[in-house]
Amino acid sequence: MRYSHLFLSTDPADQAKLPEALDFMHRYIADLVAAKAAAPADDLLSELITARDEGDRLDDAELHSMALLLLMSGFETTASFIPNALLALLDHPDRLAALRADPDLVPTAVEELLRYASTSASLARYATEDVTLGGVTIRRGEAVVVSWAAANRDPRRFPDPDTLDLHRTDNRHIAFAHGIHHCLGAPLARLESQIAIGSLLARCPTIRLAVPRTDLAYRITPNVRAVTSFPVVCSN
Repeated sequence: MRYSHLFLSTDPADQAKLPEALDFMHRYIADLVAAKAAAPADDLLSELITARDEGDRLDDAELHSMALLLLMSGFETTASFIPNALLALLDHPDRLAALRADPDLVPTAVEELLRYASTSASLARYATEDVTLGGVTIRRGEAVVVSWAAANRDPRRFPDPDTLDLHRTDNRHIAFAHGIHHCLGAPLARLESQIAIGSLLARCPTIRLAVPRTDLAYRITPNVRAVTSFPVVCSN
């Protein structure tokens, strides 16, 4: 987790540690691929290794890059989303109480929390051709930072977008992106989030922040919206 955080960080204080993080992650993935190649199992990484070795559809560099992407995106986003979701509920005690009273609401609530408190904040892209958006011309080759978080609060798409509505049913958010770039781990992320939030509320009849709200700090990275720590007090 420490090296993954460094890998994604744009904090100037972390830049000197980046080569160490890169080296560790590359060695970790290489060891993992080697272990799976020696003892294949019924899992995604074994399938990707087969695609490299038998189908000639991936070269070694592509395999390692894909494995690194799956590893980091598979836990960074969900692990960051759970505190984001809980914080949103703690900021809205009436919604938290409603969710406690009706556990069947958890799947719908998670979709709304994905929209309202999304982990994926933005993504950098480059224009492949001149395009005009909102009266602004973006020239071919220019960099654009696309804010998914802003899109999920678009009033043209969501009525009362700044309201946390746990009963919102028409909720086609883009917390998992869209089209060919739609997150392949979305079903797993949804399941993990539903289990985590539902279990936490069931096990902790009382839960509150252990520090003042203003003491919470966020990691310095443009891609992931995540608190550096999230101390809470739970009681039963």
